[in-house]
Amino acid sequence: MPERAPRLRGKHVFITGAAAGIGRAMAEACVQEGARVSLADIDLEGVQAVARQLRDTGGVAVAMSCDIAEPASVDAALEAARGAHGPITTLINNAGRNVFHTPLEMPEAAWQRCMSVDLEGAWHCARGVLPDMLAQASGSIINVASTHAFSILPGCFPYAVAKHGLMGLTRSLGIEYARQGVRVNAIAPGYIATPAVEAHWQRFDDPDAARQRIEALLPPGRLGAPREVAMTAVFLASDEAPFINASCITIDGGRSVVYHD
Repeated sequence: MPERAPRLRGKHVFITGAAAGIGRAMAEACVQEGARVSLADIDLEGVQAVARQLRDTGGVAVAMSCDIAEPASVDAALEAARGAHGPITTLINNAGRNVFHTPLEMPEAAWQRCMSVDLEGAWHCARGVLPDMLAQASGSIINVASTHAFSILPGCFPYAVAKHGLMGLTRSLGIEYARQGVRVNAIAPGYIATPAVEAHWQRFDDPDAARQRIEALLPPGRLGAPREVAMTAVFLASDEAPFINASCITIDGGRSVVYHD
């Protein structure tokens, strides 16, 4: 049997929030599938370490500092990415910020802190890459949403509002630019074993018991792995998904379809 060609050969993938967790796994998976990657994160030291690791294993990767809440920072990062690898063919809007409150107890600044990254930041990045994609008459934008985009947990305001908005952005841009060859889709992860989630367990008196309570709620009896989310992004970025547009793929082990426990 002939060796399978890399699924992302020839593509330039720009990934935000690439220093850790799902973003790091996406960077690793994209490089393994032949992509050139530009990795952006507000944690410059962390994202530079990821890029070095990828280059050490033969990958083509550059890293840059980027605060997606600031349009000028996004523009500078995209310009650096183009200088390194040429026009951007794929954007993965992965950077996000967890902001959880009950509505009337939310500090005034928390709303803007959440929206500026989880919704507006994704738009800043999409607006920045769309000219490249329209000029090429092809491209894929992948927004990392959350199961919070369609399932509500009390005390998680306004995060769910931002993620619902991100789904609106996904669908609107997907329909707006479909005839010009650009696909825009979302991924909605549930409980994934990222460093942030692992740190969450440590807030409990018995971290192992807290984790086991959540795992018991999930149909497979375990949390998802970052790579399981990353490979879905690889699929959406590849030429294997040409008719998937303005859609969302849920990655939660089936939890969101459970009627009750």
